[in-house]
Amino acid sequence: MRGICALFFICDLIVFITSVAVIDARSAVEINVTAVLANISDPRSREDSFVGMIDRALEKEFNDTDQNEATDPDSFNNSVAGKQAVLETVARVKTKKNETKEEKSFQLHDVFHLDDENRADDAPTLIDRNDNVFIISNPKSKYPVLQLDLRLILDLIIVIVSATCGGIAFACAGQPVITGYLLAGSIIGPGGFSFVGEMVQVETVAQFGVIFLLFALGLEFSATKLRVVRAVAVLGGLLQIFLFMCLCGITVSLCGGKASEGVFVGAFLSMSSTAVVLKFLMERNSISALHGQVTIGTLILQDCAVGLLFALLPVLGGNSGVLQGVLSMTKSLVVLITFLTILTIVSWTCVPWFLKLMISLSSQTNELYQLASVAFCLLVAWCSDKLGLSLELGSFAAGVMISTTDLGQHTLEQVEPIRNFFAALFLASIGMLSNVHFLWNHVDILLAAVILVIIIKTMVVAAVVKGFRYSNKTSILVGMSLAQIGEFAFVLLSRASNLHLVEGKLYLLLLGTTALSLDAHFPGGGEKMQPDSHYKGLLLLLPIS
Repeated sequence: MRGICALFFICDLIVFITSVAVIDARSAVEINVTAVLANISDPRSREDSFVGMIDRALEKEFNDTDQNEATDPDSFNNSVAGKQAVLETVARVKTKKNETKEEKSFQLHDVFHLDDENRADDAPTLIDRNDNVFIISNPKSKYPVLQLDLRLILDLIIVIVSATCGGIAFACAGQPVITGYLLAGSIIGPGGFSFVGEMVQVETVAQFGVIFLLFALGLEFSATKLRVVRAVAVLGGLLQIFLFMCLCGITVSLCGGKASEGVFVGAFLSMSSTAVVLKFLMERNSISALHGQVTIGTLILQDCAVGLLFALLPVLGGNSGVLQGVLSMTKSLVVLITFLTILTIVSWTCVPWFLKLMISLSSQTNELYQLASVAFCLLVAWCSDKLGLSLELGSFAAGVMISTTDLGQHTLEQVEPIRNFFAALFLASIGMLSNVHFLWNHVDILLAAVILVIIIKTMVVAAVVKGFRYSNKTSILVGMSLAQIGEFAFVLLSRASNLHLVEGKLYLLLLGTTALSLDAHFPGGGEKMQPDSHYKGLLLLLPIS
C-alpha cells in the first residue's frame, strides 16, 4: 500500500516539474517575440538593419519624382500643367449594385455572371460631351505592370464562340456562314440578349478584319482578268457606279434629304456579291459564256473602285460647300495619285528583295514570313491613314504590291487563317450593331426594299450592257447576275457610319436590306460552294483559272 502511494507521489511530482518547464518556455518565447516586434516597430533598429540599408538605397535610386513621372509622363496633373490637355466634363456611368433580389429583374445573360463582385462588367465607363464612350478596364497603377483586360477578353470569347456556333448552324442548314455570323452578332449584341453591352473595344479589334480582308483582296488582284471584256467591264462598270450615284443622289435631293447621303447609297447599291455570282455561274456552267465573262469583268472593276470609294467617303461625309468639297476631292485625288505612284516604285524596287530575304530567313518555318507580311500590310495601311486616305485603301495597296511579285499566292496562303478569323469577328461585330426588334418590326419594308433593289439594278445594268451592243439576252442575264448587294457593302457601310454619313434607321435599313438580298440569292443549299468562297464575296474577288 505504501509502495503504491509512493508511486503516485512520484508521478505527480514529474507532472508538476514538466508543467513548470513548459510555462517557463512559453514565457521565454513571448519575451523573445515581444523583443523582435519591438525591434521591428522601432525605427532606429530598422534603420540599422540590413533591410533598412536596402530601403535607403532604393529610395536614393528611385525617388518619388521618378515613380510618378517616369512611369506616367502623361498623368493628369502633368498634362494639365504642361498645357498638353484641356479640362473637360465627362459622365461616369455607375453600376447598380444596391438592387435587391425582389427589385432586380432576371436576365438571361446573368446566368454567365456568377461572380457579381469581381466580374469584368463592373469596369467604369466614361462618356464625354460628344457621346464618345471610354471603357476603363484597369485602374492606373503606380508601377509599370502587365495589366489584364478581363472585360475585353470576356467580350471576345462571347463573340468568337457565338460566331462559331452561328456559322456551324448555317453551314449545316446549307446556308452561307456569313449570315450565321451576322445573326450571331445580332443575338449577343445590345439589340438582342445584350451579352456584350459595350462594343467599343470589340469594334476596335474587329477593324483588323477589314484590313486583312482588303489585304487579301489586293493579293489576289490581277489586271489580266480585265483584258477579255475590258471595254464593257471598265467603261460599263464605271458607268453603272456613276448612274447609281447620280440616280440616288438626285432622288434623295428631290425628297428633301442630303445629296451626299444619296450619293453614298448609290455607291452602296452598285456593289455586287462575287460569291453569289460565282455560285450562280458555276451551277449553270456559265463561267465561260459571254454573259459570264462580262459579269466577271464588271465585278473586277468594282474591286478597283472600292479603293477610290474609301478615299472619297470622307469628302462625302463633310459639311462643307460645293467649292470646298471639290477642292477637298481634288486634294484627295492628288494625294491618292502621289501615294500610289510612290507605292508602285517601291513595289518594283524594294518589295521583291524584301520578300526574297524573308523567304531565305524562313527556310525552317514560315512564322517570320507570315509576321513580315502582316507587318508590311499594317505599315502601308498606317501610312495611308496618316496621309488622310484610309486604312482600307492602304491595306489593299499593300496586297497589290505583293501580288506583282511571284510570291503573291504564297503570301495569301500565309495570311488566310488570320483573315478568316478577323473577318468572322468583323461580321459578328457588324451584326451586333443591328437591332433585331427594328428589323422584325419592319420586315415588310425590308422585303419591299429588296425587291425594289433587284428590279432597279437589273434594269440599270442591262441598259448599260445593251449600250455596248450586246444582245438583249446577254444584257438581261448580266443584270440579273448583279442584282444583289455585295457583302463588301458592309465594310462601306461601317466606314460611312463612322464618318456619320449614314445614321440611325437608314443604317439599319441598308444593313437589313443587304442581309436579306444575300440570303435571297442562296435558295437551296450552299453545299456545292467551297468553304473559302464565302469570303470571296467579302473580298469581291473572283479567282478564275
